Amino acid sequence: MRVLYVEDNDQLRESITLLLQGDDREVSPCASAEEALELDALKPFDLVITDVSLPGISGLELSARLLGADVTRWIVLCSGYQLDEHIRDLGGPNIRALVKPFGIDELESTVKSVQDALSSPH
Repeated sequence: MRVLYVEDNDQLRESITLLLQGDDREVSPCASAEEALELDALKPFDLVITDVSLPGISGLELSARLLGADVTRWIVLCSGYQLDEHIRDLGGPNIRALVKPFGIDELESTVKSVQDALSSPH
């Protein structure tokens, strides 16, 4: 599974990238939504995990653009705030949220559920 992790905090981006690697996952970290859009345009990722508060284009705008190309995209939004209303506004069926600070187990469980859904026959 190809995972794109978008986080502007260098230390957090590096540590979460290391945690996500393995278990048949290829993780590509980046620091901005603009960079994420460039990478995704080359070959769409199976899962995009993004911080909501990013400089420039926000994680919500990034998600809206990705969903505009494919409404079934898997996206995990990370924020210090509840995101229920934003998830409804985005409208994609495969959007999840993690409220910061989230635990490693919560992150792994969320990613694993996406991985299982992608690998199950439709």
